[in-house]
Amino acid sequence: MINNFKKISELLQFDSDDEFYFVQIIKRKKENPELGSNNVVVHSYYISSAEQLLKLENEIALLTALHNARAYINLNRCSYERVAFQTLKNVADRIMNKDFRSVKRAYNTCCGQFTIENLKKWVIDVDCPEGMFKNDVLYQHFLNEILFAIKDIEPIGDKHVATIETRNGFHLITTPFNMEKFSKLYPNVDVHKNNPTLLYY
Repeated sequence: MINNFKKISELLQFDSDDEFYFVQIIKRKKENPELGSNNVVVHSYYISSAEQLLKLENEIALLTALHNARAYINLNRCSYERVAFQTLKNVADRIMNKDFRSVKRAYNTCCGQFTIENLKKWVIDVDCPEGMFKNDVLYQHFLNEILFAIKDIEPIGDKHVATIETRNGFHLITTPFNMEKFSKLYPNVDVHKNNPTLLYY
């Protein structure tokens, strides 16, 4: 079991009642091959306070166990107002394309696409090498090496926000940096600019 509720709740920031974080429980084909080609969204949540997230811990844990699923949270805040307007446009586009069956997915699609962060949170996905454990010295050294390296990549300075445990390693949550320079240093490390991180597994 991986439970990141407490650590993530401490990262959440709310400057107005218009802001929320997007959480989804996702049943993945990787763990459920009977799904066919698609992952399935079991449930979505719109988190308006750290207290709300913690109150949902038991419910989310139960649903993930029931569906053999994972819970994810995007650490880039959304705006209820902006998502509402974008949903209106998204619905209109789907209707114009006669894609009527997918209209019901419009709101969650917009939650996943549009954020209001001035300084976005990126996810550096660093899986633990096969045959190694998460607490192995070499792996931990590699994580620290990456964090040290991005300090010297423009903009200069500490960009580390948090380290979140995943099933296969860790997500390094950072603020943006020069991707071209990073890719030259670490061509095999994935960086996601607007992806969720693991909340519960």
